[in-house]
Amino acid sequence: MGRLILELRQGGVTDSQVLAAIEKLPRSLFLVGPFKERWDENVALPIGYHQTVSQPLIVGLMTQALEVTDRHKVLEIGTGSGYQTAILAPLCRRLYTIERHPALLKDAESRFKKLDINNVTAICGDGTLGWREQAPFERILVAAAAPDIPPVLFGQLALNGIMVVPIGIGGDDQQLTKVKKTRDGALTEDLGPTRFVPFVDGVTNN
Repeated sequence: MGRLILELRQGGVTDSQVLAAIEKLPRSLFLVGPFKERWDENVALPIGYHQTVSQPLIVGLMTQALEVTDRHKVLEIGTGSGYQTAILAPLCRRLYTIERHPALLKDAESRFKKLDINNVTAICGDGTLGWREQAPFERILVAAAAPDIPPVLFGQLALNGIMVVPIGIGGDDQQLTKVKKTRDGALTEDLGPTRFVPFVDGVTNN
């Protein structure tokens, strides 16, 4: 883990709380099959259903960019294995997370229970719709690439809130983007290139 944390520091993750959350969390718990042995590699790894658990560096950069505190209510789009969720949970007041693959969500919730994470509410649903009943959110993290700032999610972001979302259509043309909601609209900051699965609507049957 020491080598991985060093790589994250060198990659720009300097927030001590974010680094501590990553260091404390057993990443192997969120991996499947032979990939469990590769828990300390700074790479994205498959978790099934054409999805991956994100590269630890990207998880660290996205979490750091959110500027989360224990007063914030956070929305996460794309629970996946639950790894990013479990990094965010100890940093915020309440976390709402949406996953479109029922099987992935079931496994993720089992991991949350095993880790005694009790400030997370998870549902299987269409992430493009956000979670209107719980809005507004002070922070929103989107773990899928959208062609532009998702308008529905931006509408559910509180004033002065922050959203972190990969923006771009092609796999080789995505930019991790920090979006701040102001009275005059959106202020954006480019955090560098990244690669995520596309942000799509609907819920799968598996």
